[in-house]
Amino acid sequence: MSIIGWVAALLMFFAIFLIPIGWPGLWIMVGIVAVGALLGELGPGILVFAAAVAGAAELIEFLIVRRMSLRYGGSTRAFWGAVIGGTLGLFVGFPVPILGPVIAGIIGSFAGAAAVALWESRDVAAAGRVGWGVILARILAAFVKVAAAMVILVVGGTAWIVA
Repeated sequence: MSIIGWVAALLMFFAIFLIPIGWPGLWIMVGIVAVGALLGELGPGILVFAAAVAGAAELIEFLIVRRMSLRYGGSTRAFWGAVIGGTLGLFVGFPVPILGPVIAGIIGSFAGAAAVALWESRDVAAAGRVGWGVILARILAAFVKVAAAMVILVVGGTAWIVA
């Protein structure tokens, strides 16, 4: 039980709070586990596990947004509009401290999906439904990624503490 292990576990814990605001908290956690593996404090199996969980969570997020976009009447193009709009929203931001990127990412996803759906169908109500489906998907995906982060914290954080 080293002080470095406790600090690493604490940093991993705080990285969880970055996920809902659109920052790569999962990958920060994987990076902390990678440092432990490079220092010889953690085995490579824990690093592979953490990277696999983070990768699976990213894939699940992608699939959730795609499925909800299609379920609410969007096309594949509307899905890509949501992905591009959400990414642009994260970079542009919103003038609200801390939660600004989350709000901008959600608004960007909605706007991207709705704009493409509107362009394709010329139906404002249908475009709004597609945008709403994408908002629900982004919220659900955030829960999935936080759950994955908890798994990484339990496995990687515990390994760091007992190392």
